Amino acid sequence: MRAVTWQGVRDMRVEDVPDPTIVDPTDAVIRVTSTGLCGSDLHLYEPLAPFMTPGDVVGHEPMGVVEEVGPEVRDLKVGDRVVVPFNICCGTCWMCTQGLHSQCETTQNRDQGTGASFLGYSKLYGQVPGGQAEYLRVQFADFLPVTVPQGPADDRFLFLSDVLPTAYQAVRYADLAPDGVLLVVGAGPIGDMAARIALHEGHRVIVADRVPERLARVHGRGAETIDIDRVDDLATEVRDRTAGRGADAVIDAVGMEAHGNPVAEKVIKGVGLLPDALAKPLMKRVGIDRLDALTSAIDAVRRGGTVSISGVYGGAASPMPLLTLFDKQIQLRMGQANVRRWTDDLLPLLVDDDPLGVDTFATHHLPLEEAPAAYRSFRDKADGMVKVVFNP
Repeated sequence: MRAVTWQGVRDMRVEDVPDPTIVDPTDAVIRVTSTGLCGSDLHLYEPLAPFMTPGDVVGHEPMGVVEEVGPEVRDLKVGDRVVVPFNICCGTCWMCTQGLHSQCETTQNRDQGTGASFLGYSKLYGQVPGGQAEYLRVQFADFLPVTVPQGPADDRFLFLSDVLPTAYQAVRYADLAPDGVLLVVGAGPIGDMAARIALHEGHRVIVADRVPERLARVHGRGAETIDIDRVDDLATEVRDRTAGRGADAVIDAVGMEAHGNPVAEKVIKGVGLLPDALAKPLMKRVGIDRLDALTSAIDAVRRGGTVSISGVYGGAASPMPLLTLFDKQIQLRMGQANVRRWTDDLLPLLVDDDPLGVDTFATHHLPLEEAPAAYRSFRDKADGMVKVVFNP
């Protein structure tokens, strides 16, 4: 089959790789019909290179049609249309029963000190072949995949794999009162969708970014916007709009993004060029994150407010402004989305109507063969690219 493979820093290629097969009796194999390109994939493009192996199949936002099921699969049938959550979870361990599917004890990577395995996401998370491919092996087939109705185009349901649950969890963790004001830092796919969810729930939403096309998208959905490059200080601007207090909650939807920060880019590039034996411990123990978005969130939230972090951070020793956090009595909530925890809540929003605008959420639909160019454009925020869907 054809699949997007990692071959080195900034080197993605579409190559022929072996077809997936049934390994465990509870597996299924799906024919992938749509698969997304995520901002987290850009972390593999550069920062997490020491944990990648040339030939790794990437991608963690797939959906498709069941082609084969293992002998112990009871409920899933050949021909079912399914979306596959990115964190691989069993549904029966203690963590899963607590709704912490991204910490699944069955697929936890204890050798790396990390949580549940993810599709297509490095040795840190199980080195499982990903979903930017023509076919995909799906584990725990009677629990993990989400069966969706026939009829609407893939885009109606595809974002249940990551974008919708990640954004929904970010809003839930923000814990807004009905009249609460939410600031979303970053208008990429997750920030955009988090804003849409909060607006749908009736909240006042302010979105901050520096890409005009992205701000225009969220403004079109009803959010107030702040162009970070056009104000002297983001937190001051937010306080000016909120009676001097700041936002009741802030979602940091940016994370460890380094491009745009020359110092961070050089550090990450330097680490990526080291032999893996030296690079891996540095990545795990040194603070390499660009913290502009997080420190802005901490500054802009009101005293006693909540910062909800959905953007991925990777530096184990990144400095935190603990004095400010303590003095302002800020609550921090964060973590990888527990995708399967939220899919049943979200599916009714997609079946009869499209209040979140998922049908038109993707800005680009491309064949799988164009993936290498798409990674470059997405990284550079070029061509109005916010969300890419590949159609294998």
